[in-house]
Order: sequence, then C-alpha cells, then structure tokens
Amino acid sequence: MQRFATNSPWEPVVGYSRAIRSGAFIAVAGTTAWDPERGIVGPGDAGIQARHIFGIIQRALEALGAQLDDVIRVRMYLADIKDADAVGRVHAEVLGAIRPAATMLAGLVFVDPRLLVEIEVDAVVREAND
Repeated sequence: MQRFATNSPWEPVVGYSRAIRSGAFIAVAGTTAWDPERGIVGPGDAGIQARHIFGIIQRALEALGAQLDDVIRVRMYLADIKDADAVGRVHAEVLGAIRPAATMLAGLVFVDPRLLVEIEVDAVVREAND
C-alpha cells in the first residue's frame, strides 16, 4: 500500500492520508481548498475552490502513479446548493471528457465556514493496453 500526504493541518490531527493506493485502486480523501502558504483559497467563490481542489487531487493521483483520466468516481460536497452550477462547471472542465460516475450533495457544514466545497475521488490505474 502506498500513501500520499500533503501539508494539510487536518491529516496528522485526524489521522488520515490524502490518498492511498492499493493495487490499481486509489482513493483520494475529501479535499478542501486549503493551501499551506495562503490558508483558505477563494473564500466566497466555490468555483475557485473547486479548481484549487482538483489541482490538489491531480497532484495526489500523479504522486501515486495515476492521472485524472483514471478517475472513475467523484463525490462533491457543497455547503450551499447555490454553488452547484459553479462547481459543476469546473468538474466539467476538468473531468467532462472522462465522464466518471459523480455525486453532488449540498447543505453540509465544514470545519471552517469559509470552505464551500469538499471533493473526493476514486481512481483505477489502467494498464497501458486498456
């Protein structure tokens, strides 16, 4: 099993990895728009937060030998349903050509009220001939 960690303050406190690979399967934990140098990225703008989150997810996948087109499932969690279109547009920009299974839920409360979006993905690393 391979693990990938970021500089998130929550990973060591809560005791989890940003992403784990077991065989061909990779699970990327719920990821928010937090940056170790800037803190919360894009407060008040769910689209900016989603774009930042997908960047973190992409780096986690690449660190474990995968890429975005290996993503098979996405779960998007929103604080407010009004952000569904903005987050959906970013999802379409990043993963629209891949068309993974996806879920979007709204009305959630996050650990910091400036966080508007949390996203997690599952991926399966394909063989070269798949």
